[in-house]
Amino acid sequence: MKKSADHPQESDFPKTSAPALSALNSAGYYRLEQLTQVTERESLALHGMGPKALRILREALHEKGWTFADE
Repeated sequence: MKKSADHPQESDFPKTSAPALSALNSAGYYRLEQLTQVTERESLALHGMGPKALRILREALHEKGWTFADE
């Protein structure tokens, strides 16, 4: 991913679908750590995000000792 003024850091999201990554980026999320401030329900509500992508993100967060925000 190219760096730009909109998101100066490269994404560290795990490999998942292009629509899911696009949904995250469109909502302003570019780093896995940012998802600790959002609930699973909010993430799933993003257009392009599906249950499989959510599971992949949940597992990636878990590997770092993080979780989605509590509901």
